[in-house]
Amino acid sequence: MSYTPTEWRTVEPFTRKAGEVAQAYPDRRDLFLCHAWDDREGSAKELYGQLKLNGASVWFSEEDLPLGSLMIREIDKGLRNSRVGIVLVTPALLKSIESQGVAEKELAALLSTRRVIPVLHGVSFEDLNNVSPLLASHAGLSTKESTLDIVAAKIAAAAAALPAA
Repeated sequence: MSYTPTEWRTVEPFTRKAGEVAQAYPDRRDLFLCHAWDDREGSAKELYGQLKLNGASVWFSEEDLPLGSLMIREIDKGLRNSRVGIVLVTPALLKSIESQGVAEKELAALLSTRRVIPVLHGVSFEDLNNVSPLLASHAGLSTKESTLDIVAAKIAAAAAALPAA
């Protein structure tokens, strides 16, 4: 997998930090996928599938919430048991953040870890900055110049390079 210099500057710090977490907690998943509820059957599912296809272990609510479970508690466990958070930033996510939905709570937890990468899909960094300056301050990847599949492959390649123990 090859990265542009800008992409590598984005991916390298999270890879380094995630590698440290992988050493300390080898049973954690590579990635936690934060997304808007409205994206769960579309772009979030597509990103999840591509990340898995490229070898990353991913916590994704559509796959990891057991029936009858307390959703917010399971999300809390997923956040705790993942090395890095990927935030799929779409128009629906920006609305969810503004309305203080579940994704906004996930985002708050991820921002506190400094292990978060925004993936912009159908929005610009300026759009994101208008809603969440803290998330916008994190370097991320965008599907503006690349497809969601390629972005997923780059994230998964970096995650897969992490040592397991």
